[in-house]
Amino acid sequence: MTWQIAVDGPLRALDERWSRAVTGHGPEPFTELLADLGNVPVALPVLIAAAGYAGWRGGGTAVRYAAPRAVLAIAAVPALVVPLKALLDRPGPLTGATGYYPSGHAATAVVAFGAAAVLLRPALPDRARGWAMPAAGVLTLATGIGLVLRGYHWPLDVIGSWCLFGALLPLVFRRPPPEVSSSGRRRSSGRTRTG
Repeated sequence: MTWQIAVDGPLRALDERWSRAVTGHGPEPFTELLADLGNVPVALPVLIAAAGYAGWRGGGTAVRYAAPRAVLAIAAVPALVVPLKALLDRPGPLTGATGYYPSGHAATAVVAFGAAAVLLRPALPDRARGWAMPAAGVLTLATGIGLVLRGYHWPLDVIGSWCLFGALLPLVFRRPPPEVSSSGRRRSSGRTRTG
């Protein structure tokens, strides 16, 4: 996708044609609300609240491990998006201004909601754990739909961010290697019974 944007390829032309057909559809207050989910003042408090709840519920090692990685992931958004926007210099759908690919709002949504789900999973009741990631996916998808329908981004701006940060999140939140004792043996994560 990035290559197609950079060389003005046929995928870019299709993207722009499709976007022009859907921009402005949907009730404006609702599509604006969806687009706003990717704003830092909305997404970052969601991530902070998830970390706080997980810590309060006794997320333990999982939260201590994942919280700094969530900070790293959210810091990676401007570190990766800003140079790409400057390099590709893509104009926006409703403006001659440039710097629209990839979408920072879509990237913020992927990272904030995905990291929130990772933090919340261990703290949620068993019956709710399976809903954390799908809920993050729905919020991320809703953000992208709002951005496109409002004309803030082309569809490929959004999809490019999803691909980049959707690939980054699993790397950031990989499970840590097992602890190794001073004797070189792996420590068990479970408790050992005595007596």
